Amino acid sequence: MDTDKPQIAYPSPGSRPRRREQEPLAPHVIVLFGATGDLAKRKLLPGMAYLVKSALAPAIQVVGTSLEDLTVEEFRAIAREAIDDFGSHKLSDAEWAEFASRVTYVPQSAGPQALAAAVATAEEALGAGVRRLHYLSVPPKAAQAVITMLKEADLVARSRVVMEKPFGTDLASAIQLNDFVHKTFRESQIFRIDHFLGKEAAQNILAFRFANGLFEPIWNRNFIDHIQIDIPEKLGLDNRANFYESTGAYKDMVVTHLFQVMAFVVMEPPTALEPRAISEEKNKVFRSMLPIDTANVVRGQYTGYRDEEGVARDSDTETFIALKVGIDNWRWAGVPIYLRTGKRMAEGQRIISIAFKEAPRTMFPPGSGVGSQGPDHLTFDLADASKVSLSFYGKRPGPGMKLEKLSMQFSTQETDYSDDVLEAYERLILDAMRGDHTLFTTAEGIESLWERSADLLEDPPAVKMYAQDTWGPNAIHQLIAPNSWRLPFERVWREKK
Repeated sequence: MDTDKPQIAYPSPGSRPRRREQEPLAPHVIVLFGATGDLAKRKLLPGMAYLVKSALAPAIQVVGTSLEDLTVEEFRAIAREAIDDFGSHKLSDAEWAEFASRVTYVPQSAGPQALAAAVATAEEALGAGVRRLHYLSVPPKAAQAVITMLKEADLVARSRVVMEKPFGTDLASAIQLNDFVHKTFRESQIFRIDHFLGKEAAQNILAFRFANGLFEPIWNRNFIDHIQIDIPEKLGLDNRANFYESTGAYKDMVVTHLFQVMAFVVMEPPTALEPRAISEEKNKVFRSMLPIDTANVVRGQYTGYRDEEGVARDSDTETFIALKVGIDNWRWAGVPIYLRTGKRMAEGQRIISIAFKEAPRTMFPPGSGVGSQGPDHLTFDLADASKVSLSFYGKRPGPGMKLEKLSMQFSTQETDYSDDVLEAYERLILDAMRGDHTLFTTAEGIESLWERSADLLEDPPAVKMYAQDTWGPNAIHQLIAPNSWRLPFERVWREKK
């Protein structure tokens, strides 16, 4: 029996579908490669600690491994410091002691057999029915070595593997990497992670679209004028120059994050809220994407980037990119989708904005204000404190017909369930243990995206310089004309008082 195939229950007529999250989870050994790296310290170790504290995870043991030659106690000290510094859920001394008892460490230099022995010891502590989750928090160039080590350590059975982005750098490298990984793991065992899809707000897009008769009938080219997905960052390279120089904003952010979020926004209704059905609809979106036209791309580089340590003095790597893409299907034909992301920008935001077509305005007198503040928008804020806003024109109180932009807003922080919000990596680790691929990328999907990126990768437009703490090169306004970028917002979000 193939225990790694998705366990999907098909309900009989009139019965309720079985919910995957209600199924009990087997105990897990989590093997964390790159356990002393930045991602592990900032997100993974604090996330695992909270899953243990909250009892959301099954019984787990964590085996950390990295290139550093550390003792178990030295690694536990690193983990404690990381949880104290970066964890959003603080641990008491008793809670820390409980988590620490589940953590051990093996230097990667000790070899496959030492790793296998540590995993065996952890499995003995958990009892029968143990599964393995291998988390590759390593640079992409190190992934093949880790996969080889897992095979040599005989740790492939009963396991799943989580792989960090970027997954390849073009179509050829993505195919090569997929082929290599598939020699050891089946596709059902592989989880290519995009932490943006683990955010509560990203999943709320599915709820808004498919649970509400108000929105689904108008979610098409007849009512929607254009879409923006805008993810500027204030951060710079953060000591990642060696990685970023060979990657750039497009490979680092657009292929692995913005396109994945876009698929949630524009995909067709899946036949069920199940991983295979949702993955297939996402893949249909990627297959329907028009090849990226370099005339619809603006690449930028912030001033001072070439002075950063590890950056070539004549570097053409983009730290900013804005582009217009199209979906060549019945629902979205002719609707432009604008994407923008970059480093060292004016603000750090994560915004999806749906612009609706404007209504005829002939009945309103000149000067009424209709259209003066742009079209109606539905806006999703993908921040951890996620929000949704619907803007529209309404009459200003008083004599005459003066209209102005109003908005209705919702925030997860205003609900009774705000304390239940999981951080993205916490949710995705849980989903990987469940074998739930809903929020992960498939081999077919990632290869489709690289295929449609070929023209841009082969002949990218030259980078345009932009000042730090701005919104990018001036050419972005020509790209989106006659529309305009939603960021910066003219009005701030309302905060709960």
